[in-house]
Order: sequence, then structure tokens, then C-alpha cells
Amino acid sequence: MRSFGGMRIDIFSFVEYDKKMELYHGSDIIVEKPILLPNQRTLDFGSGFYTTTNIDQAKVFAQKVGDRKESENCYISIYSILDFQLLKSELFVLEFSEPNEEWLDFVFENRSGTYTGKNYDIIFGPVANDTIYRVFAAYEDGVIGKEECIRQLKVKKLYNQMIFSTERSLEYLKYKNCLEYKTERI
Repeated sequence: MRSFGGMRIDIFSFVEYDKKMELYHGSDIIVEKPILLPNQRTLDFGSGFYTTTNIDQAKVFAQKVGDRKESENCYISIYSILDFQLLKSELFVLEFSEPNEEWLDFVFENRSGTYTGKNYDIIFGPVANDTIYRVFAAYEDGVIGKEECIRQLKVKKLYNQMIFSTERSLEYLKYKNCLEYKTERI
């Protein structure tokens, strides 16, 4: 079993409001009270409620969900939580500061459905956009090795994701409001 803990965040900036940070969730519905649903597919950080500190990333995801479900509108639900340092003192948190070997192993095991390590309340770290997914797919298929995959990922602009994977962690997420957009058909 691998250990994925003990890593410090140093490349992501948070929007802070009086010792709180703001998070965004993109969807085709307004999510005032997040709940944990069973995943129907394997994701980077496993099952949980996914958020980001990047509003543009949330908007892109909301658009993708709206397209997939043929929804007329898409929404960005906005939340606040405690300052991240305070949150880490109260919950079991795993954080990755960059795409490194531990992050790659963790994401690979979650995506392949083979992760059997510790369960965390919150997981925070890089998320891959469509360009990065191609690099990751090449690694998954054995076309490139681990070192080459990490090297290619480090030159890409990565966004972040924070997932809330326990009921206890969801209690810290406070709904503020939402933004509504018309779903753009391509």
C-alpha cells in the first residue's frame, strides 16, 4: 500500500474572504445542498462532490454537463468554506501541490478502480483538462512511462479540484448563491 499524505499545497491560490475560501461547482442544476452520490464512472480522486477554486473551470464543466444532458441552462453553484489551513486541522485531508509520482499513482488507481488506500474527508490537487487527458491516456496505455508522463504534465497549465468525500466534510461547505448560463450548443 502506498502513502499519499503529507504533501503541502504551494502553487494554488485561494479566493479568501475573512478567513474563508470560495469554491465553485458546475452542473446543469443548482446544488444548494451537496450530497454524495455513487459514481457511475471512475474519476481522478474517486467518489465525492467535486469543486474548484477556478470559476472558468466550473463554467466549462457546467457546459459539458449541460451538453451531455441536453439541458437548457447550466449553473455554477458558489460555496464558502473555512480557510484551508483551518480545514486541514479539523478533517483528514490529502493534498497534492503538483503532478508528481504520488499524484499520478493516486489518480491512476482511482481511474482504474484499484485504489484501496486510506479514505480522506477532502482531497485537493491538480485536475487534468482535455489536453492533459491525452497525456494521461498515453501513460495508461503504456505508450509513455511514468517519468515522461510527469515531465509532460509539468509543462501544462493545470487547474485544481477539491473533492468532499464524506458526509462530515460536506458540513463545512456553505452555499452562497449561483450563476446561471444558457447552455451553448455546438
